[in-house]
Amino acid sequence: VILATVEGPANLILRGERTALNTISRCSGVASSCFKSSKKIKELHPDWAGAIAGTRKVTPGSFRIVEKYGLIVGGCNSHRLDLSQMTMLKDNHIWSCGGDITKAVKLARSAAGFSTKIEVECQSVEEALVAATAGADIVMLDNYTPAELKEDARKVKAQHPKVIVEASGGITHETMCDYVCDSVDIISRGDLTQGYSCLDFSLKIQK
Repeated sequence: VILATVEGPANLILRGERTALNTISRCSGVASSCFKSSKKIKELHPDWAGAIAGTRKVTPGSFRIVEKYGLIVGGCNSHRLDLSQMTMLKDNHIWSCGGDITKAVKLARSAAGFSTKIEVECQSVEEALVAATAGADIVMLDNYTPAELKEDARKVKAQHPKVIVEASGGITHETMCDYVCDSVDIISRGDLTQGYSCLDFSLKIQK
């Protein structure tokens, strides 16, 4: 299969050969993994309106854009492309505010303004409800078992139907379908951009 044709001086093409092949190989690895996951979800849960997404766990620097692109073309969500696209409050952010979720959300809103979404990482339904009441747009239910997550997601949606519920933490291709339910909007997986398999490509000069 010919993926692309490159024309130009041979010395310049060969100088950039390995960098280009490495980039395509890794991007294709991410995209292929995402495609398999997206296909599996659609086949087993055709009525689910949610989405599979990546996480912040990408290669540092500009190469994260390549991996994010792989997520998108593979049929998954990229989560956020950079820090400017969403304010995310993890446990360390909450503890820096004395463990006060409401205070953290209010401070984030005052800094981010009305146009930026705020997501809060939660370890329990109590934390999720506090975050949603404080004004969080997204609550991440982190490191849950499938049964516990579905139960708590329903409780959040019952009181805050417009809040987006994200399932995250140790979810894999094998287990992701266990987290699917009407109350879960996003299932995020770090393994989509960590430890993915790379596809093998080569460049050949025509004789």
